[in-house]
Amino acid sequence: MYQLSERTLGDWLEHWAQVSPDREYIVYSDRDLRFTWKQFNDRVDDMARGLIAIGVTKGTHVGLWAQNVPDWLTFLYACAKIGAVCITVNTNYKQNELEYLCKDSDMHTLCLTDGTWESNYVDMTYTMLPELRECQRGHLESKRFPKLKNVVYIGQEKYRGMYNTAEILLLGENTDDDEFLRLRKSVTCHDVVNMQYTSGTTGFPKGVMLTHYNIANDGFLTGEHMKFTQDDKLCVCVPLFHCFGVVLATMNCLTHGCTEVVVERFDPLVTLASVHKERCTALYGVPTMFIAELNHPMFDMFDLSCLRTGIMAGSLCPIELMRKVEEKMYLHVTSVYGLTESSPGMSQTRIDDPDEVRYTTVGRDYEFVDVKVLDPETNKEVPVGVQGEMCCKGFNVMKGYYKNPEATAEVIDENGYLHSGDLGVKDENGNYRITGRIKDMIIRGGENIYPREIEEFLYHLPGVRDVQVAGVPSRKYGEEVGAFIILDEGAKLTGEEVRDWCRGKIARYKIPKYVFFVKEYPLTGSGKIQKFKLRELSLKLCAEQGIEVI
Repeated sequence: MYQLSERTLGDWLEHWAQVSPDREYIVYSDRDLRFTWKQFNDRVDDMARGLIAIGVTKGTHVGLWAQNVPDWLTFLYACAKIGAVCITVNTNYKQNELEYLCKDSDMHTLCLTDGTWESNYVDMTYTMLPELRECQRGHLESKRFPKLKNVVYIGQEKYRGMYNTAEILLLGENTDDDEFLRLRKSVTCHDVVNMQYTSGTTGFPKGVMLTHYNIANDGFLTGEHMKFTQDDKLCVCVPLFHCFGVVLATMNCLTHGCTEVVVERFDPLVTLASVHKERCTALYGVPTMFIAELNHPMFDMFDLSCLRTGIMAGSLCPIELMRKVEEKMYLHVTSVYGLTESSPGMSQTRIDDPDEVRYTTVGRDYEFVDVKVLDPETNKEVPVGVQGEMCCKGFNVMKGYYKNPEATAEVIDENGYLHSGDLGVKDENGNYRITGRIKDMIIRGGENIYPREIEEFLYHLPGVRDVQVAGVPSRKYGEEVGAFIILDEGAKLTGEEVRDWCRGKIARYKIPKYVFFVKEYPLTGSGKIQKFKLRELSLKLCAEQGIEVI
């Protein structure tokens, strides 16, 4: 029988450092960098003391803006041990988004890397904080960001006005233990440890406050549903800044004492090579990642027979893709459903569920979580088989949105149920199917059309590798159905062939009026497809192709 734990993240880390000090915890296979539980715990303690030396204390907000670099997790746990709040920053953020988050979160210290090929984080930070170029480290006085006092570069390079990792660790090694021990003892499992900003696909991003109790227990139960043990090795190629990475992956490994094989930036080749070399037993990814791995020209060179389980989540998972992953990659796929505000898991398929359940549903409630399908109009539970809004109540529900009680009250009702905004159906066996987003629903001349249904249908069309369906503006009907298709290599299709294949098989009003063949989809930093951008893209493609929107 499962029990919820009141251990903090620091408690869990110290537990494994004592129980299995010499077992590997963090591995970067592409550079053969390895930390045992004890080595990593010691580094975290030095980092925590170093953060204290620059003014970080309990309740301080520390931003972490980086890909999955080796010290990403060091900073996370260092904050956790002293009661600071780690704010995970989307790696795709641009200047305005960065500045909005730093101000809205009351950030005290920002830790960052060089950035990505299209975004130089150092330059963006200097643009936001021109005072950095003139001040000494630790003496930042910003007119626009008065609460921001430190910038830490994650790496060895030195930049004017910024600390680097080596300097923080050196400060830690030479800082008295008294304050560290005092703060360490003051941390409870109900303190906020991580704040994630919702991706902002609608409206301004909001800071989701998650506690040790929220995320450690969610990660633990996720691992239990896949029968994780200390002998497992999980390949983590999903971004750590997102709940998928920091909770479903990292908290899973933390609470089960298993090895985390990290890929710094998703690359299908590096991911496949890491699984092969380290003999990983589990692999996570959003559908687009699994598609990239399966279709890599070197796929057949790697032995993936070591894999036994994993998670495909982050967006609705095509049934045919799940079947192909199980057939060619040997792992039993599970699906987790939830959102950042639910830490994120509220339901999950189990590794030993029948194929039909794992392929077509998102499983049943997490233990200690009450999931209900509620009528969006009446807020009353709907019967089995009737569509409604997916809602939940339990240990996993966020503490709230930072400094935004009004927005919190909009999503957590008077009975304590978190409203997801997703539409779903519960079957007679207690498993849920996600049928779409309330806001993603296409309304064509009064007919409600759910994109998920059409996407699953079109996946069966030979030559289709991936498909997304979104509404295209229409003067006549309000909206028309648009299908955005990525073809298999060498496949050829026309829009008319797609429509011909649909005729007589689905209702006429569901047949895509517009068919666009694309190479990729607009994604959030966490790999979710931005449906609202597909709507915008449809107008651009119609204009380029001389298609009249009616």
